[in-house]
Formats: sequence, structure tokens, C-alpha cells
Amino acid sequence: MLYVVIAFLCLGILLYFLLGGADFGAGIIELFTHRRNIRKTRTTMYHAIGPIWEANHMWLIIAIVILFVGFPRIYSTMSVYLHIPLVLLLIGIIARGTAFVFRHYDAVVDEMQVVYNNIFVYSSFLTPLFLGIIAGSAVSGHIDTQADNFLDAYVFSWLHWFSVAVGLFTVALCGFLAAIYLIGEAEEQDRRRFVEKALILNIVAVVCGALVFVAAQVEGVPLLEWLFGNAISFTAIVLATLSLALLWILLRRGQGKVLRVLAGFQVTMILLAIGWAHFPDFILLRGGDHLSLLETQAPAATINALGWALVLGSVFILPALFYLFYSFQKKPIHDFEV
Repeated sequence: MLYVVIAFLCLGILLYFLLGGADFGAGIIELFTHRRNIRKTRTTMYHAIGPIWEANHMWLIIAIVILFVGFPRIYSTMSVYLHIPLVLLLIGIIARGTAFVFRHYDAVVDEMQVVYNNIFVYSSFLTPLFLGIIAGSAVSGHIDTQADNFLDAYVFSWLHWFSVAVGLFTVALCGFLAAIYLIGEAEEQDRRRFVEKALILNIVAVVCGALVFVAAQVEGVPLLEWLFGNAISFTAIVLATLSLALLWILLRRGQGKVLRVLAGFQVTMILLAIGWAHFPDFILLRGGDHLSLLETQAPAATINALGWALVLGSVFILPALFYLFYSFQKKPIHDFEV
């Protein structure tokens, strides 16, 4: 049952990145959209992220609950030593969601709309930035549980070149995913604009990915060994690269559904390559120590109960989620105009 719980944890993280990441990316795209196109972009965005908006944070909650119940030592270590970026992440999620609702449903259209818009777009940028920083910090080897001062324990555990580079890479991937998803939702006359944004953001993602490699070299993170030192990670990177080439070819044709599958596959392969390289270690600590999913689990009775709860819960959640997507896709795009 332990591997069932781990599988749900990995699935929750993956789906949060693919769905929640695209949700954040919609705000990133709006941040860099010209004023003359902002209304059309928002209309398309509301239609595209409707089902994602309703369910995206469910995956984050599932992942957090799994860590809290099933792997308490990992949960407590992240909560203590990464509490600053975690708090900033949560503030960004709350501020973004609040601003999105207020600007859409506020009965009075006044100068506060500008405030709502700014909060939404900038928190859409900062939230995935800190999400990537947390992920990068967990595997960077900078978390020092033996630190004897505040800066080493709670600041430099996450504030370093590698984690920041991973954060920027995460932002670029989120924007890229959103642009790909929006291509299939945009009207014919606007589709080319989102294709161009997808191409630009893909280039930005590649550049940020290169920065991650440079930062890893500077910080002594063995990223090259992780990605090319085992067959699974190497194969995943090769498949991600091939899917990138195919995606560029198909982008010009604007084939929305195929592009979504390719973009999701590409991101999945990137996460697989990184995750498999040090599995089952979830956190790499300073000094070579680590926290493993196979060594820090809760008692067997807790894991069994958690595993059955996840299995039975998925029987109810997944069909409802598919129906949610189906229902939103049936709505005409003009229903979301603001």
C-alpha cells in the first residue's frame, strides 16, 4: 500500500503542475498582453481555465495531506526550513484567487478593477516562482537541519541561484502550458497570437532551463548526473526533446488538442527525469543526508488507511472531474465575457 500512496503523491504533484500551472500561466500571459488585446485574452482565458480553476488546488491539497499523514518527517522538515517561500506561495494563491473573483463579480466597475488586475497578474507570476523555488530547494542539498543561525536555517536553505533558476523555469513552463491550452480555445482570428506566445514562452523556457544547468554547476548540484546517469532519466529527456521538436512543427498548424497532449507529455517527461534520478529520496539535505519516501513513512496502519482512502476517494473524484471538464467545454465562449 506504500507504493499506492507514493503513486498518488506523484500523481497529485504532476496534475497540479499541469493544471494549476496552466492556471497560473493564464495570468502570466495576461501580464505580457498588449492593452488592445486584453479583453479578448481574458474572455478566452475564462473559457479555458474554467474547469481548471474549479479543481486545480485539489491536487495541491491532496499532495499536502499525503505528506502530512503519510510522511510526517518530510512534511515537518519542509514546513520548518522552507516556511518563508511556503508562506509567500500561499499568500500568492489566496491573493490571486481573491483578485480573480473580485474583478469578475464586483458589481461596481471603478478604479479598484486596476488593483484587482495588478494583484491577479503579479501573483500569477510570483506564485509559480515560489513553487519552483520550493521544488528546487528540496533537491538542492542546501537545507541544513544542523544550522545554528536564522539565515543559514531559514533563508539560505532556499535563497540561492539554483532554486531561483528553477523558479524562473517553472514560471516559463506555466506560461507555455497556458499558451498551448489557449490555442485550442481561441477563435480563429486570435489563434495566431497565442501560437506566437507559445513559441516565445517555449524559447524562454529553454533559456531558463539552460540557466538551471548553469546554476546547478555553480551550486554543486549534480543535475547532469541525475539526467544522464541512468537509463530512465536519459530516455525521458530524449523523449521530451523529441516532443519539443514535434510540437514546434505542429504549432504553426494550431492543432489545439494534439498540442496539449504534447505539451503535457513534455512537462511530464521533465518531471519524471528529475524525480527518477533520486527516487525514493524526496528531500536532499546538506552534508549528503536525505529523507526517503521509503524510510520516513508513517506506521503501516496509517499508510494502509491513507491508501484505501485515496483509492476510494478517486472513484468519486475522477468521474466528477471529467464531468466538470465536459460541462465547461459545452459552454459557449461568450458566456465568460466580462
